[in-house]
Amino acid sequence: MVPRITKLNEKKLIGIRLRMSLVNNKTGELWKNFMSKHRNITNKLTNDMISMQVYNSSYYKNFKPSNEFEKWATVEVANFHIVPPGMETFTLPGGLYAVFDYKGSSTDNSIFQYIFTTWLPNSKYEIDDRPHFEVLGEKYKNNDPHSEEEIWIPIR
Repeated sequence: MVPRITKLNEKKLIGIRLRMSLVNNKTGELWKNFMSKHRNITNKLTNDMISMQVYNSSYYKNFKPSNEFEKWATVEVANFHIVPPGMETFTLPGGLYAVFDYKGSSTDNSIFQYIFTTWLPNSKYEIDDRPHFEVLGEKYKNNDPHSEEEIWIPIR
């Protein structure tokens, strides 16, 4: 699988976040909470959802499944003028990304194993210290083998 290399412009996001690890994964809880509130966001730019991970700078250098990170459930908005109660803002910085068009179940982690153990070491790029995210568009179906999403990996 060959990604497209894309320069992303800064994005304004509104959503909610939780701290978790791969061992203590709270993704289901995060998205259940977000889905009950996301209709209150009035200035969405698209209907796409964005699942974003914010790692500290040593996350991959000293990787362990118990390392904590911040996971967000968000949508892109035009501005931060109206933020619904219980939600927060996040400005996603622009930069270079490797974008993988993935088709398969969101519970199958083999795509990430491929990205980090095969594609990245054999590319001219390295991970950049910016958020990672997935765009969950109209073809996304949670835990469905026919689901489609975009996986955005920050690179330099």
